[in-house]
Amino acid sequence: MADGVKAAVVDDGSTMFSEVEVREMSGFKRGGDDHVEVTCGCTSHCYGDAVGTLRVFASGDLEIRCDCTPGCQEDKLTPAAFEKHSGRETARKWKNNIWVIVDGEKVPLSKTSLLKYYNKALTKTVNKSQTGQRVCHRDEFLKCTQCNKLRRFHLRTKAECRAYHDAFINNNNWKCSDMPFDKITCDDEEERASRRVYRGCLVSSTCRGCTSCVCFGCVTCRFSDCCCQTCIDFTSNAKA
Repeated sequence: MADGVKAAVVDDGSTMFSEVEVREMSGFKRGGDDHVEVTCGCTSHCYGDAVGTLRVFASGDLEIRCDCTPGCQEDKLTPAAFEKHSGRETARKWKNNIWVIVDGEKVPLSKTSLLKYYNKALTKTVNKSQTGQRVCHRDEFLKCTQCNKLRRFHLRTKAECRAYHDAFINNNNWKCSDMPFDKITCDDEEERASRRVYRGCLVSSTCRGCTSCVCFGCVTCRFSDCCCQTCIDFTSNAKA
């Protein structure tokens, strides 16, 4: 595992994948110091193909810029959010539903090498959770001030943590249409109570809060440019 962590740190866009791994992959570009880009898509039986650009980062993060229509402004979508945005009827299986073109054929991400950094990061996180270290943030919920429905926030990345943090601070005015990643409206159904018990803990799927999924402050969920007292206190203590 140490080798995998090291690779995630030193790899850049020019060395992340070998020529053999990405041979005949449509739209593949070594896009920057820490990521590559490739054309991807997701097919809905109702709406057809939604095409986008997948960015694969050496850290394991995945982002998709959607190009489903010329005016689409969706950028930095998670694979799950892109899958939902495309109108895919059998969502929650993005590794199989999102595809890339290899030698003229649609190939699911799960059958390519593009997920190797994502899988390394996931394995690293799971291994840490077994030692009792706090390594993740469980999902949180906010209630819309217009429809009173609870909406789920995933807290996997710093951007997602910031979105929830800002929404929580302004929760007296927060509404469904303010959701930054999963575009929803007040007309969308509320998540069932039986599903809300699953909040992303890596130790127990129905965990009510443990040292592996409850964070009391870290560099991922606290922000030096935020003026709320919680972030100010964390930043001050970290400097001390």
